[in-house]
Amino acid sequence: MSNNLVSLLSVYPSRYCRYSRIMSGTSEKKLVKIDVSSDTVCPWCFVGKRNLDKAIAASKDEYNFEIIWHPFLLNPDAPKEGIDKREYYRRKFGSQSERMEARMSEVFKNVGLEYSMSGLTGSSIDSHRLIYFARQQGLDKQHDLVEELATGYFTQGKYIGDHQFLLESAAKVGVEGAEEFLKDPNNGLKEVEEELKTYSGNITGVPYYVINGNQKLSGGQPPEVFLRAFKVAAS
Repeated sequence: MSNNLVSLLSVYPSRYCRYSRIMSGTSEKKLVKIDVSSDTVCPWCFVGKRNLDKAIAASKDEYNFEIIWHPFLLNPDAPKEGIDKREYYRRKFGSQSERMEARMSEVFKNVGLEYSMSGLTGSSIDSHRLIYFARQQGLDKQHDLVEELATGYFTQGKYIGDHQFLLESAAKVGVEGAEEFLKDPNNGLKEVEEELKTYSGNITGVPYYVINGNQKLSGGQPPEVFLRAFKVAAS
C-alpha cells in the first residue's frame, strides 16, 4: 500500500455507523453490534439489508447500533471480465433460472425495489476491497456504500466489477481516495482474505448475521425477526 494511502487511512479512524450516532441521545440505550457476512452479488443479502434497516429504524429509541460488513464470495472463481447475468444463471440453474428470477422480482417488490437481470455479473472481489476501505473512513460510509452498490447492481444493471461504477458509488457516499486505492489490486486484498477466513470460513451461505456475538441469523429475514433478535441479544 502506498504512503499516500497509509496517510489517508490514518486520517479516518473507524466510527460507529450513522445509526449509532443518531441513537446516542440517552445513556440508557444498549448497544447492539451486528456483524454481517454478505456478497455484493447476492440478492437475498440486499433484501436482508433492507429489512435490517427497517428493524433498526423501528427500534432506534431502544438501542444504539454498530454494523460491520464482512465479505463472502458466492463464486470465488467468477470471471473478472464479467458475463451476462441471465446467461450465467441459465448455465448454473438451468430451467429453474426463470422461476428464480420471477421469485426474486416478487421479493424485491415487497421491499420497494425493482429487480433487474440486465447487465453483467462476475467477480465481486474489488467491491469487497472497496467496502473494506470505506470502513476505515467510518461505519456509516461502509453501510451506505453497501446500499449504493446493491442498488446499482440489482436494480440498474451496473456491473459489480466495473471500477467506474465502484468509484461513482464511493463518491456518492463520501468515500475519499477510492480511485488510488482500487488502482493497486493488492490494496485491501490481504484484509479481505483474512476476513473471509475469520467471518466466512464456517458458514455456507449469506446473508449471515451475528448479533452481539450470541444471536445468529441467516437469510433475508423479515424485520420482526431482527427485532426479536435485538431484544434477546441486548438482554
